[in-house]
Amino acid sequence: MRVTGADWERLGSDAERVARFIGNRAYMRMVDGHCAALDVRTAPDGGREFFCTIYEKRPQVCRDLARGSPECAGERAMKAEWVCH
Repeated sequence: MRVTGADWERLGSDAERVARFIGNRAYMRMVDGHCAALDVRTAPDGGREFFCTIYEKRPQVCRDLARGSPECAGERAMKAEWVCH
C-alpha cells in the first residue's frame, strides 16, 4: 500500500518500522504476505487473531478500504505481485 507524506507524518516513530521507500515513494512493508504492522497471534482456541499495531495512525488507504473487503484483497494482491517482481 502506498504511504503518502501525510501518512508518514501520522505514523511518526512507527514509520521506519512499517514502511519503506522504493525510489522516492513510500509503501507499507510486507512480511510473510501481510502488512508489517499486523500482529498475528494465536487465539485461545488455536486459531489466528490479527491486530493492527498502528490502527490509530494507519495510512489513509487503510482507512478507506474496509478490512477483508474485496477491494482490500484486490489491493493486497495487486501490490504483492508488483513488489515481488
